Amino acid sequence: MPESHSPVPVESITSRIFHIRNQKVMLDSDLAELYGVKTERLIQQVHRNPARFPEKFAFRLTREEFSNLTLQFARSRSWGGRRTLPYVFTEHGAVMLSSVLRTDQAVRMSILVVEAFVYLREILSTHRELARKIEELEGKLGVHDEAIIGLFEAIRQLMESPEEKRKPIGFISDKEE
Repeated sequence: MPESHSPVPVESITSRIFHIRNQKVMLDSDLAELYGVKTERLIQQVHRNPARFPEKFAFRLTREEFSNLTLQFARSRSWGGRRTLPYVFTEHGAVMLSSVLRTDQAVRMSILVVEAFVYLREILSTHRELARKIEELEGKLGVHDEAIIGLFEAIRQLMESPEEKRKPIGFISDKEE
């Protein structure tokens, strides 16, 4: 976890990152709070600088997406009585916001936001690597299990008394038969 000497720990920021449309994003209201501006001002700057916020940097949630998000976090979060659907910003959009807001706090916080996105990528990468290693081990165990079962079968066969398959060599008296 990146260390920072800010009043907002990176963990607090990572808890505000959501996965929507196969992207990690942050809500406009969360970024406004972190950057020390009102949400209206943040959105105003997005509208004034549309070339800086292409769809891959920022987009507005659909009603269904927002509904799913509020249902998912209904107990722990409250977004109040919004009249419009929120915008969400990817990592690049969050950095771009700091350049159009031009406040010291926005610049400082954008660095922490980037650190939070990077931290989540590292965690995801670690989980993927761990999952790959587990699958690899499972594959090896399958092969080893078959070999071990074969080995046990061979040991069992060696432990059984051998059946006489051949006639004994030598003279056999009538009494022995």
